[in-house]
Amino acid sequence: MRWGIIGTARIARSAFLPAVAAAGGVVSAVGGRELARASQYAAENGIGRAVQGYLALIDDPDVEAVYIPLPNALHAEWTIEALRAGKPVLCEKPLCGTLAETGEVLAVARETGTPLWEAFVFPFHEQMTKIRGLLADGAIGDLREIQSSFHFVLDHPGDFRMHRGMDGGALNDVGCYPVRLAVELFTGELESAWATAILGGDGVDVDLQGSLGYSGHQRLMVSCGFQRSDDRFARLLGTAGQIHITDPFHPGPDDSFTLFEAGKEARSYTAGGEAPSFTAAIRHIQRVIRGEEEPRHLAVDNSLPAARALDALREAAARDQLGGGDPDGEQPG
Repeated sequence: MRWGIIGTARIARSAFLPAVAAAGGVVSAVGGRELARASQYAAENGIGRAVQGYLALIDDPDVEAVYIPLPNALHAEWTIEALRAGKPVLCEKPLCGTLAETGEVLAVARETGTPLWEAFVFPFHEQMTKIRGLLADGAIGDLREIQSSFHFVLDHPGDFRMHRGMDGGALNDVGCYPVRLAVELFTGELESAWATAILGGDGVDVDLQGSLGYSGHQRLMVSCGFQRSDDRFARLLGTAGQIHITDPFHPGPDDSFTLFEAGKEARSYTAGGEAPSFTAAIRHIQRVIRGEEEPRHLAVDNSLPAARALDALREAAARDQLGGGDPDGEQPG
């Protein structure tokens, strides 16, 4: 499978490229606004060639699928261009920086029928398959609450994630992971939201905590930010036990999850994170494009509920900044 990358992002180098290699694909081209920079990126990362311009990359007949790791504010424009060109897309999370743009992109995906995935790769991972099995078997009873955090230190003031005009901020960058986890595991509908945030950079949230209430007495407690050491953790709490996950989103070889059942000894399981975390998702996408598998976890199925939840948290944090926060939650608009 021949992939093309739009832009020269660090995440493509660190996460996407190793996974494509592990999944048996190849990145045949990278497109950049400046040919010299794209050429240097291609040479440094073993990419076949560089193309000047994002549209030229999308229109390249040698590119079968497109990966878009651009700043959030550019996701909608270039995802739509690729979908209309008939190129399957893996777009970095969040799919778009705003709820309105998410709706526009998903409308184009439905109209064209071109496969689109949002780059949450953990639903494809072996660890999530095991956890889903435990939940289905009733190991912790009824799932009532998810407590999840995603933090790391971002100390580059010029990074696009520190700029409001690029739809940056901790919630969009990493808070979206716990939100997507809730979308994957909860069965209820979003009913309420509360959040508070610390602002920094160019007016973005650099630290945020909040909660989302769902029908069926389910709740997500989320914490995310750019101001403390690496922390990716989740706790699933049910009526008869808990599951603690050391890294629910990008598990590595040393990660695990532990089941605590009422009246029983705790049991630990390996996450199964030997391959780069993107690998299972890339392998699945390639099989779908070859006609070997039916698509799973498409953006048209899962991205809108997550976007609505992120929007509800953003609005709740904005109300809190104005002194109108309500710890009991507000009805999302």
